[in-house]
Amino acid sequence: MIIQPANRLSDVQEYYFSKKLKEIRELNASGKNIINLGIGSPDLAPSEETIKALTVTAESPSSHGYQSYTGIPEFRGAISSWMNSVYGVNFNSENEILPLMGSKEGIMHISMAFLNPGDKVLVPNPGYPTYTSVSNLVDAKIEFYDLDENNGWNVNLEALKQKDLSKVKLLWLNFPHMPTGAQADNEVLKELIALAKEKEFLIINDNPYSLILNPTPQSIFNLEGAREVCLELNSLSKSHNMAGWRIGWLTGTPEYIATVLRVKSNMDSGMFLGIQKAAIQALSNSMHWHNEQNKIYAERKKLIGEIFDYLKVSYDKNSVGMFVWAKVPDEVKSVEKLVDDILYKANVFITPGFIFGSNGGRYIRASLCANEETIREALSRIKANV
Repeated sequence: MIIQPANRLSDVQEYYFSKKLKEIRELNASGKNIINLGIGSPDLAPSEETIKALTVTAESPSSHGYQSYTGIPEFRGAISSWMNSVYGVNFNSENEILPLMGSKEGIMHISMAFLNPGDKVLVPNPGYPTYTSVSNLVDAKIEFYDLDENNGWNVNLEALKQKDLSKVKLLWLNFPHMPTGAQADNEVLKELIALAKEKEFLIINDNPYSLILNPTPQSIFNLEGAREVCLELNSLSKSHNMAGWRIGWLTGTPEYIATVLRVKSNMDSGMFLGIQKAAIQALSNSMHWHNEQNKIYAERKKLIGEIFDYLKVSYDKNSVGMFVWAKVPDEVKSVEKLVDDILYKANVFITPGFIFGSNGGRYIRASLCANEETIREALSRIKANV
């Protein structure tokens, strides 16, 4: 290159899964036929009505122009109705809901809207790597807060209170938790909300997994006082099998939403009308549709459990979401070598836990986004080669 990359990239690497998917494509090109149990990309289809809504809208010549930065009113209204139906919370569709092109976009927009260089950001360890990379991109100072299996992967409030919180602007929260599948402890969250009020920082709960193998879906806004200090991201990627469609949203009070919109409106030119119409339809899926999806995931989870039983790793059968998180026993000296052996000897990719932070170093994670036949084949290959 004739110029050097920006300094903000000094602590930012290409996303792990971007590199790994490239490697898997190369292995497949050489004839390996890798089974990918690492990525949370749903292999099931959206509802038939959702796909029909997209195609019908796309066929209209008037559907292809620029759209509003805040989405059409019907889409925001559908989100508001869905949140009321699923979580029992009420948000004004005019000024408290902001549609996004996926919640990953929202992580960047929120960070750009509220963080100045040097501001502190509290990031869970283990946690979604994008919280860290985006914080680095906006020159914020990252401080990790530990999540621990012995604490049910919940926030350790006593440890958090020992930190210097004077310069903290944001705390990233993610329940149901990825990668562990842990549920939030509401009493802990209530205390966390009180702490945020006292120390004047903003909590952002990232909430895309609440409908997957989870009998008690909830929003952080179910808790008293949350609206003053919280925002929440949600998405159709996992819950409605629409990962590639890039549909999400942000909810919060009008002042917070307006602030994020100041960034978003300078970053894109609105969401295709056909996708918005399809999203409206998806949000009206019956609970029967979701229950049928969860029956499929439950059977897949049992099979993943057989793989993990064979590998002699321990996991929580009651975890929620579309992954299974497992602890590797101490006698296995290198988790990375175990993952590489599974990949290169058995042609099966399972995610190493270290990519989610140092507290994931002794763990591995498998996705439920493969059909039963494929998971059985993965089990057969691992038994024969690892």
